[in-house]
Amino acid sequence: MNLPNKLTMMRVVLVPVFMIFAAVSHYGTADFNTAYMLIAGVIFAIASITDFLDGYLARKNHLVTDFGKFMDPLADKCLTTAAFIYMVTDHVCSPIVLAVILFREFAVAGVRMLAAETGTVIAANMWGKVKTVLQMLTIIFYYFVGALAGPTDVGFVSFVTVVLCWLCGAATLLSGGIYLWQNRKLFMQAK
Repeated sequence: MNLPNKLTMMRVVLVPVFMIFAAVSHYGTADFNTAYMLIAGVIFAIASITDFLDGYLARKNHLVTDFGKFMDPLADKCLTTAAFIYMVTDHVCSPIVLAVILFREFAVAGVRMLAAETGTVIAANMWGKVKTVLQMLTIIFYYFVGALAGPTDVGFVSFVTVVLCWLCGAATLLSGGIYLWQNRKLFMQAK
């Protein structure tokens, strides 16, 4: 396994670690723990950096593999979806946004499975990368600013996070529509 693929797998391993700290942070409640929220944010940020690094190293060193093309977006989906689930439970993200994100990810996974039947691996497109970056920045904002803001700033942090989540939902819907349109021939060829 090459270094970019190891970084991708490290991101997968960090997902449950992030989830533990996100779960015990209890944002917006009397049991809120800023340290746990900050740790969750740091873990998420490290995992997000590995997303940039694995792709950069794979392209720079000609280490692009089918495993990486498949696993890198899957690792991103696991990481960002887990974060959005916790943001919904913290009441700073609408369940509608989460549903849009999940629908898009399942639809894209279905297209990739159809492509795999023909021996084709579809890498992420530019719009998918924009969507992922926006989602990651929104999550990083929430966990870092939420942890570092004072108790009187909860309303402001929550409001900004809600707005950012809706922007993520719009970007996710747009990128999913473009992805499905670009790969519509796979539906026509499906048996």
